[in-house]
Amino acid sequence: MELVCITCPNGCKLNVENKNGELIITGNKCKKGETFAKEEILAPKRSVTTTVKTVFFDLPVVPVRTEGEIPKEKIFDFIALAKNIVLSQTYDCGEVIAEKILESDVNLICTVDMKRLLGGKIDG
Repeated sequence: MELVCITCPNGCKLNVENKNGELIITGNKCKKGETFAKEEILAPKRSVTTTVKTVFFDLPVVPVRTEGEIPKEKIFDFIALAKNIVLSQTYDCGEVIAEKILESDVNLICTVDMKRLLGGKIDG
């Protein structure tokens, strides 16, 4: 299997082979490439961005993202969770909206300053 490492600017083209249950990684210029390939094959994770609803007429949705990476197989569960969130208060950029989503150590954070976008209008 071939992968392109995305952990540093080198963008190494990695070759991953499974020999007797052991992953053999070649093509990496640094240790990060080996770690990336193993994680991508054995337990892929992703950061996820989406939007959530608010009660504010002038700001009906706001962008949010995971503060870290979640297992790739839980992305659709995360999107379903986010669809059910409705913010009734304002959040600053980087502020935690939901802690430890999907039984992980990853928080959901706001990616905008809602007060600034609302221009002082905070009645929902």
